[in-house]
Amino acid sequence: MTYIAHIRQKDNEIQTVPEHLIEVQHGAEQAGEKIGIKNLAGITGLLHDMGKFTELFRDYIQEAVANPDKPPRKGSVDHSTAGGKLIHERYHTIHAIPQAKVTAEWIANCIISHHQGLRDYISPDQTSPYIERVVTKELQQYEQAKEEFYKHIPPEQLDSLFELATAELQHYIKIIKDHKLPPITGSLLMKYMFSCLIDADRTNTRCFEENETPIQSIDYRSFFEKSYSLLSQHLTTLEQGNYANTPINLLRREMSRQCDEFALRPSGVYTLSIPTGGGKTLASMRYALKHAIQHNKQRIIYIVPYTTIIEQNADEIRSILQNDDMILEHHSNVIDDKFEDRQEDDDGEAYEVRAKNLKLARDHWDRPIIFTTMVQFLNTFYASGTRNVRRLHQLSNAVIVFDEVQSVPVHCISLFNAALNFLHVIGRSSLLLCTATQPGLDFVKHKLHFSDEPEIIQDLDHVGRSFKRVELHDLTQQAPSGWGAEELSSFVQDQMREVNSVLVILNTKMAVRKLFEALNEAEWLQEEGVQVVHLSTNMCPAHRKAVFSGNEEQEGLIQRLAKGERIICVSTQLIEAGVNISFECVVRSLAGLDSIAQAAGRCNRHGRDAIRNVYIVRAADEVLTRLPEIKIGADKTERVLQEYRDNPASLGNDLLSSAAIARYFEYYFYEIEDKMHYPIKKLEQKNLFDLMDRNRYYVDAYKHKHAKPPEVLNHYAIATAEKYFEAISNNATAVIVPYSDKGKKLILDLNGELEPNELGELLREAQQYTVNIYDQELRQLEKNGDVIHLLHGHVLALREPAYSEHFGVEPKGEGTWDMAML
Repeated sequence: MTYIAHIRQKDNEIQTVPEHLIEVQHGAEQAGEKIGIKNLAGITGLLHDMGKFTELFRDYIQEAVANPDKPPRKGSVDHSTAGGKLIHERYHTIHAIPQAKVTAEWIANCIISHHQGLRDYISPDQTSPYIERVVTKELQQYEQAKEEFYKHIPPEQLDSLFELATAELQHYIKIIKDHKLPPITGSLLMKYMFSCLIDADRTNTRCFEENETPIQSIDYRSFFEKSYSLLSQHLTTLEQGNYANTPINLLRREMSRQCDEFALRPSGVYTLSIPTGGGKTLASMRYALKHAIQHNKQRIIYIVPYTTIIEQNADEIRSILQNDDMILEHHSNVIDDKFEDRQEDDDGEAYEVRAKNLKLARDHWDRPIIFTTMVQFLNTFYASGTRNVRRLHQLSNAVIVFDEVQSVPVHCISLFNAALNFLHVIGRSSLLLCTATQPGLDFVKHKLHFSDEPEIIQDLDHVGRSFKRVELHDLTQQAPSGWGAEELSSFVQDQMREVNSVLVILNTKMAVRKLFEALNEAEWLQEEGVQVVHLSTNMCPAHRKAVFSGNEEQEGLIQRLAKGERIICVSTQLIEAGVNISFECVVRSLAGLDSIAQAAGRCNRHGRDAIRNVYIVRAADEVLTRLPEIKIGADKTERVLQEYRDNPASLGNDLLSSAAIARYFEYYFYEIEDKMHYPIKKLEQKNLFDLMDRNRYYVDAYKHKHAKPPEVLNHYAIATAEKYFEAISNNATAVIVPYSDKGKKLILDLNGELEPNELGELLREAQQYTVNIYDQELRQLEKNGDVIHLLHGHVLALREPAYSEHFGVEPKGEGTWDMAML
């Protein structure tokens, strides 16, 4: 009898179960071998679809293919439990040693979970979903599946693999203990195993579906060597430019040289504290490329706080390295995160063709250089389902650069530190934390373990003084209740009498819009020929990129500023980090001192003028009730401002000194100490870190309820942790917007029937035309009839009236395309 794993839609070709299992085993082994868990990962691949060795599943899949319009109920045949049940039954016996039991629990959990996500060992309701699945649940034709599996993989061969897997796990348990890392490190290692399985399974299924051979591995070293040579040539060209010998450019050159030398150091956790505007992007890439060559790393990954930085940095690196295909930008998820869970239930596999294509089309970070966001990085470790975790193994044996690391969401600090410690100690990656305002992540409860002497830049205080380009002015006491849009407009007018360009950064989109509208109503603006530009995250990445860098129709903000045109830009904080743009004056509403320092980096950025002015003000139109972190940051900044007024010398006579920034973070971290571990309101403030660590509370509750310890030796509640995890808790939904002809064409193309490869490419392109919409705004757009459902409801897009050239998304459907004000 032929047991079927998959049937190709195009030609009804069959992939047998043995073929699929062996191929997935090899794929998982390849991913696991990077960190020395080849057998742990491989055995999950070998057993993950053992349940397809049954007549029930063969009949199920044949019926699904024969009747695509009326397929059998999803999950009516459970094929994912059998392999996990076999592992638990064979190796988790009463006489088994603890090491074998722990290994069995890890492998079995990965197998039974490969359609949704890892199960809890102990859950909040004092049960063990894991035990319920591998012990309690009755499986039809389980003995048949086991007998058939043993025909291909004899029991003694499986025993030998399991023994090797047990040795691998014990090796890492010892390493975790030796490095004094918390138990959460173990749960992340299990997720790494799971990542190897998921990626191998999805990749093999896609290759069969597309009738293509697996892509040969990329010659990373050759690419990195060529890229390092091109970057060196570019830096040499910069050294011969008109402004090459200005004091700031000489400093940039020296700091870049220090990064190049530091790259010879062993893999570690390091800091790069280049002042804002000091050339972090190229200096850190110089470090990353040389370090990757020196230590045989396979990937360079840039983690940034905002998509704005991705757009600019990726473009800059592409222009230098001259290889678009080797550089991937991953901005956001065009498809709803919850999609996968809707498509697959606990037991089954989605055989509805469209659903399968969407799943297989997802990107898995397989390029040598990746640019992505902090949200996507955290999702890879902690978000639910299988889509995000699929990428986790790509983070090993890599050079990972965190740009503006101070922007880690407050509630994720402990989780972030755990992920980085895992990546360095277990994942064999080098980590570089870049920012002018280092947040001191080694001084919190669950701290980050930096390497010895981690800072790349020598004599930071001297560098900070030499880099001084602005003077900070505290105007917060002038208007205790804040300035409204009219008063801010008047203040900006005063500054424009002295300069040609002003940047105003406010904390909310509504405040930005009010000021933009107030400025455009001012008569002096038209009389003096001043242009006003608006920026916010309601504009898609392609739109913001056009505003910054221009397009075929018009010059961008960067070019017009360089020409000395009179411009006012009103923006949210998206412009603060990583945007290589320079204004003659900056006005920043009260926020965290780190944000103010970043805003100051957009003023006199290249030091070509004398000292310029940055003003701190209060904005009356800001409502921060939904932005508690910004409010806390503003409060702590006020405290530092008062101390500076009382005794400037105690803070180095400079509000942007390292002493002032350190004082700010000391106050800030003290205030948010209890929030760093991701408290969960719905679980009465139990924290997510503990759910993936010792899970103390629910383990104690289990013992109390059952009057005995749990049957399992692992206690992680990974499924519960994933259920409540959101890197940014904003209840937002991604929508594709009709910006430019390209955006409109993407919406049309995504409304047809597509194969996984072309669908995957379109979804990657769509990231540039995607905006995250709050639920309240989405409901308004739907009420207006401005939401289009693509790919049978799995992707959302907007109609043209819901998007404007000035503001981006217009929930009230008042979009306009007047170019005059740009």
